[in-house]
Amino acid sequence: MLVLTRKVEESITIGNHIRVSVLEIRGNQVRLGIRAPKDISVNRTEIYESIIKENVEASKAPRDLERFTEDLKLDNIK
Repeated sequence: MLVLTRKVEESITIGNHIRVSVLEIRGNQVRLGIRAPKDISVNRTEIYESIIKENVEASKAPRDLERFTEDLKLDNIK
């Protein structure tokens, strides 16, 4: 892990297209500004981890695929 010290209004650059700036420091909170291309997702870590968990759950195929498709057919009839 790279550890850097920055002051308010200073920034770091990641790659060629991402800039993280320190906007404000209040007590134990740091307010950051992130400038990145629109095709790059920027999320808080807890949101990112939630997205990954949901994607993993959604990708799990049912063990009994025939029964699953039958259940789907029955749901569509109702």
